[in-house]
Amino acid sequence: MRFYICGTNLIFILMRKITIAKGDGIGPEIMDATLKILKAAGAQIETEEIQVGEQVYLSGNTAGISKESWDIIRRNKIFLKAPITTPQGGGYKSLNVTTRKFLGLYANIRPCMSLHPFVTTKHPVMDIVIIRENEEDLYAGIEHQQTDEVTQCLKLISRPGCEKIVRYAFEYAKQYGRKKVTCFTKDNIMKQTDGLFHKVFDEIAAEYPELENEHWIVDIGAAKLADTPEIFDVIVMPNLYGDILSDVAAQIAGSVGLAGSANIGEECAMFEAIHGSAPRMSRDSANPSGLLEGAVMMLNHIGQIDVAEKIHNAWLKTIESGIHTKDLFIEGKSMKNVGTAEFAEAVISNLGRLPEKLKAVNYEKNTIINLPKYKRAAPMIKTLVGVDLFVDDKGLIADDLAERLKKIEINGFELTMITNRGIKVWPEGFQETFCTDHWRCRFKSTNGTPFTSQVILELMANALSHNIDVIKTENLYQFNGKDGYSLGQGQ
Repeated sequence: MRFYICGTNLIFILMRKITIAKGDGIGPEIMDATLKILKAAGAQIETEEIQVGEQVYLSGNTAGISKESWDIIRRNKIFLKAPITTPQGGGYKSLNVTTRKFLGLYANIRPCMSLHPFVTTKHPVMDIVIIRENEEDLYAGIEHQQTDEVTQCLKLISRPGCEKIVRYAFEYAKQYGRKKVTCFTKDNIMKQTDGLFHKVFDEIAAEYPELENEHWIVDIGAAKLADTPEIFDVIVMPNLYGDILSDVAAQIAGSVGLAGSANIGEECAMFEAIHGSAPRMSRDSANPSGLLEGAVMMLNHIGQIDVAEKIHNAWLKTIESGIHTKDLFIEGKSMKNVGTAEFAEAVISNLGRLPEKLKAVNYEKNTIINLPKYKRAAPMIKTLVGVDLFVDDKGLIADDLAERLKKIEINGFELTMITNRGIKVWPEGFQETFCTDHWRCRFKSTNGTPFTSQVILELMANALSHNIDVIKTENLYQFNGKDGYSLGQGQ
C-alpha cells in the first residue's frame, strides 16, 4: 500500500493484480518495455501472465485463448494486452472482438492528439477522443446467404447499448475537462437503428447542460474530421463508424503506432495498442508508445492517477527531446534513432520532468468514471400490425410476383408493397429499377381486423401450397402506437 495527497484528500493505493498477455510479433518487446516504465514510475501493480494468440490458435484452439486464461482475466478484472497474430483462414475468430463481447466491454476509448512539430501531421492543434460503441451494430456478425444473389448482415442497435455508450461519453467529457460531445450517425437513411442512437444522444445530452452537444451525419462528419479535426472534442458513435474513424483520426494525428485504446465494461476492462503485431518487423525496433498509452489509461482507470500523469508527461518529454524510434525518426529533425528498449530507458530518465513545448497533462482530479448500471424502462405496448415475407423468386418482374402473391392473401389481410434491395417496385414501380432475386413482400390488415400470429401462419401455408419460396419473415410492430419498421424507399 502507498498513499498520495490529491487536494485535501488522502488517497490510499493498494497493489493491484492485473492480467497481461505479451502477444505475438513485436508484442513481447513492447510489453517488456511498457512494464519496465510502469515499474520505474512506481505503479502499484502485480502481473499475472497468460498465453493468447498465434500459438494458442495453432494448437487447435480456434478462439486463441484457453478457459483457464478466461478465468484469470475475469478474476483480475484488468487486462493489459499486447498485439496478437490471428492466423489467416481456418475459421479463426478475432480475439479482440470475442473479448469485448464476452466481458461486456461496451466502450472503446481512443484519444488522438497531435504532437506537432515533433511528429509530422497536417493538423497541429488536433486533440480529440473517439468513444466507440463496442458490442453491437453490424459487428454482431449475424450474416446469412438468403438467395443465389443476396446475402444479409443484421445491424443490431439496442437502447441499453446506446444509453451506456452515450452516457459514458458525457461522463468522460465531464471528468476530463472536455467542452463538447459530438454524435455521428447515418439516421437520415437508417431511421430505426441510427435513429435510436441519435434519439438517445439527444435525451442524455439534455442531462449535461454544462457541455455543448451536436450531431453530424457521419459522411460529412468524417470529411470534417479529416479536414478540420480541431473543431471536435469528444466524438461518440456506433461500432462500425467508430472503428473506421478512430483509425483515421489516429493516422491524421501523426501515426496509428502512437495510439492506445481502452475497452471499458461494468466489471472488466482491457487496455491495448491499436496497431497489429507486425511479425516481420526487425527485433528491437518497434515503438512501444501505443501500448504505453494504453497502460496510462489503465492506471487512470484503477485510480493510480499520479503515476499515469508522471508517465504520460515523461513520454511527451521524450518525444519533444527528439528521441524517436524508426517509425518517427526524421533525419535532421529528430535527435536520435533508438530501438524499443532504449526508448523505454529514455522515458524512464524523464520521469518527474514535464514537457516544455508540448502541453503537459494534469490528472489532478480523480478521473475514475463510475456509471450506474442500466435500468430498463417500463415495457411499451407492442402491437402486431403486419408481416414482411422475404421471397426468393428468379422471375425478376415485380408485377408478376405480385400476381402470384395475391393468390395467398387472406380476407382482410392483403399485399400492400413489394421492395427489392429496399426500393419500392410494386405498386407503381419503375421498369428502370434493377432487381435481384430477393423480395420483401409486405402484408397488412386492410379493413381494421387485428393482425395475429395465426394470420402469418396461414400466409406461410398458402405460400407453400403455391410454391412461393419464403426464406424469412419479419413481424411488423407498433410500439406505443408508433411504427417500429421502415417504409420502402420511394413509398
